[in-house]
Amino acid sequence: MDSIMSKFFKSSIMMSIFLIILGGLLIFESEMTIVSISYVIGGTLIALGAVAILRFIKNARNMTSSELDIIYGVVTIILGSLIVTHPKGLASIIPIVLGICIVINSANKLQYSLELKKDNNKLWKMTLAVAIVSTLCGVILIFNPFKGVQMITQIVGIFIVTYAVLDMISTITIKRNVSILKKAIKDTITDAEIIEEKEVKKK
Repeated sequence: MDSIMSKFFKSSIMMSIFLIILGGLLIFESEMTIVSISYVIGGTLIALGAVAILRFIKNARNMTSSELDIIYGVVTIILGSLIVTHPKGLASIIPIVLGICIVINSANKLQYSLELKKDNNKLWKMTLAVAIVSTLCGVILIFNPFKGVQMITQIVGIFIVTYAVLDMISTITIKRNVSILKKAIKDTITDAEIIEEKEVKKK
């Protein structure tokens, strides 16, 4: 259990650091970053489409081919090609995808804050505030009221950095709370063992 929690906290912190770096690049090198991301996503889709078509051709020789492979391959290659040839167009999609991811993650933090409140833990207010602000960032990104590719990209970068910092604070807060809870449980078990040992000696 401890190793699972440790991996969760490490991955969460690493993701926050990655998002801060990505957000910084979107703010200060918006055009280069969005074009690079578009090329990577477009190239990946084209490669996946090519693999699907090759699998269709290979299976066709064995009379086990699926029409879904050829359809998937063609559609994926076309989509990848469109992204590569129109890299800046991806800027209008990124905010929506990121916004959805942020809202989902913030919902989990919101639920955790309510659990803390039930346990009368003082940290619930801070966790709740972080979750609400993060959710607002996600909602704004989904509805995307900004105009112009460069402005959209820079605004997205600002929101990503804001969310990543808040998420890091929330993760550290949760980690500290778990550590306190574990220590309290350990102390309780130790006290119980001492009492039990004394009772045995009396007998």
